[in-house]
Amino acid sequence: MITIDLTMLIQIANMLLLIVVLNAVLYKPIRSILEERQKKTTGLDEGIDQFKKNAVLRLDEFGQKMKEARIRAKKEYETARNAALAESTEKLAGIRKEVDAQKTGQLAEIEKEFAAAQAELQGQISGFANDMAGKVLGRAL
Repeated sequence: MITIDLTMLIQIANMLLLIVVLNAVLYKPIRSILEERQKKTTGLDEGIDQFKKNAVLRLDEFGQKMKEARIRAKKEYETARNAALAESTEKLAGIRKEVDAQKTGQLAEIEKEFAAAQAELQGQISGFANDMAGKVLGRAL
């Protein structure tokens, strides 16, 4: 059975002294190390959150710049395309005008040659008629 005497009080004092000494030597340094570690991880977590926010902002900014670049490129493409179409239309109009002029000149030349050939043949009609009549009749006229 347990007896309460002086040794029990010494044991209680010894336990309290051990608690105070262990608290000062072991528990407080370990708690301070754990608190520092907690502060560092909290700081790192905040840093990570900040980096994530920056990444999202930069990604949005990049997307916006790409959209603007696409719009600008499309406008430049349309401008260049319209300029090329206008230039090709002008060239085609010039070529058509030139071809029409050549066509008109060649048609006039063909009409002149046709009229000259027709006039020459008109002059030879009576000779052809005599030749044909001679061949049909079988004698010269």
